[in-house]
Amino acid sequence: METETATRWLTDDEQTTWRAHLDVNRLLMHQLERDLQPFGLTLNDYEILVNLSESDDLRMRMSDLAAATLQSKSRLSHQITRMENAGLVRRENCESDRRGLFAVLTEHGIATMRRVAPHHVASVRRHFIDLMSPEALTGLRDSLLPVVDHLRGQRGKL
Repeated sequence: METETATRWLTDDEQTTWRAHLDVNRLLMHQLERDLQPFGLTLNDYEILVNLSESDDLRMRMSDLAAATLQSKSRLSHQITRMENAGLVRRENCESDRRGLFAVLTEHGIATMRRVAPHHVASVRRHFIDLMSPEALTGLRDSLLPVVDHLRGQRGKL
């Protein structure tokens, strides 16, 4: 016979905090997405451009990029196709693995990042960073990092 454990329901304060987190996440991502629309980019596009722009030789293996962006390989492949059609990235074969492919940032992709990044950072500041005191930001960071570490550790177990 299984032992039934009691559900630890959220307290009112915990419930308010959880729902505020959910609201902030949804509303902020929606706003950041809207602020990228004039540039013809989605948040997924921007995240891919950021990952490539911060990587060695402005390239990443498709499998590593899928992992970094939490996308399935199939979904990422469709995303990269759209971005290729826009001239932002290109695919290159991997010399060491015939089945492997790299996503590579193009000159147009680099120019797009240089043009869009200041606007994106201003949006992040306007809708998030500048609404909190430095102390609140430090507290939020210190509160969220253990959750990030926990969830990153869980990724390999899924």
